[in-house]
Amino acid sequence: MRLANRQEVVIKIRPWQDRLRACVAVQRHLAMAGYPCPAPLGNVDRVDGWAVSAEFLIGGGKQRDPDRGAGPYATLLGRLIAAAPEVAGLPTRLPSPPWTAWDHSAATTWPERDDRGTNLNLVDGPSWIDDSARHVRDLLSAYEAPLRLGHGDWESQNIRWIGDDPLAVHDWDSVIAQPEAAIVGLAAAVWAAEGSPGGAATVAQTKQFIDAYQTAFGDWSGQDRAAAWAAGLWVRLFNAKKDASEGGGPQLDRLRYELDERLYRAGLAD
Repeated sequence: MRLANRQEVVIKIRPWQDRLRACVAVQRHLAMAGYPCPAPLGNVDRVDGWAVSAEFLIGGGKQRDPDRGAGPYATLLGRLIAAAPEVAGLPTRLPSPPWTAWDHSAATTWPERDDRGTNLNLVDGPSWIDDSARHVRDLLSAYEAPLRLGHGDWESQNIRWIGDDPLAVHDWDSVIAQPEAAIVGLAAAVWAAEGSPGGAATVAQTKQFIDAYQTAFGDWSGQDRAAAWAAGLWVRLFNAKKDASEGGGPQLDRLRYELDERLYRAGLAD
C-alpha cells in the first residue's frame, strides 16, 4: 500500500500465533540496529483470529547466485545472531516453525501440525525418515548451549542483494530461539534454495556454509559441528516427510541419496 506521504508499506495478514509478537520485536530491534531488513510499523495486532502487521517496503535487489559461494550468507546470518536482542527479554517465541521444531514439546517424533496443518506422525512413509528424525531429536535434546535468536528460513529466496551487498532479509515470522549451532545448521542445509521445488543445499554446500561461519565467528567443538549437521538434517527430513505424505517428491528423492553422509557428519552413523 502507499501512504498519504507516498511511503510504500507492506500489510501482512496471517493466522494468529502468540509467537509473532516476539518475531516483530526482533525485526524492529534489528532494523533499528541497522541490520538490512524492513522496519515494522507499530506492533502486530490480533483481529478476529488473524495477525495483522505492517512494515516499510524494501523493493529491488536480486537473489545472489549460490554458485558464487556460501560465505556472504553465513556472514549475514552471523551478523543477525550478534545483533539480535537477548532471548530472555522477549515474549514467547514458541512453538518454533515446524520445519525447525526439533525442539517441540510433544512426545511424538514430529510436531502435531506441519506448516500445512497436517500431522506427519499419522503419515506412512519410508521408515528411515522417522528413525533418523528420532535420532536427530535425541542428539539435539541432549546438546547444551545457550539459546540465541536467529532466522529459521534462511533460503536464498528470502534474501535480496545488490551485488555482494545485502539489501534486505525477509520472512521475519521465521524467527527462532535455539542454540547457535542449530540455527547455523538449519541455514546451512537450505541456504542455496532459490524457490524452485526441491531447492536445498548439497552436502558440499552445507559444509561450505558451516566452514565459512566458523572462519568468520570462531571455531567450534566437534559437538557443536555435530549439532549443526543434525539440525540441518532435521529440516531436510521434515521436507522429505512432507513429500512422502504426497506420494513422493524432489526433497524425498534428494535426501535419500544424501542421508548416510549427513548422518555421518552429525555423528549418528559409523
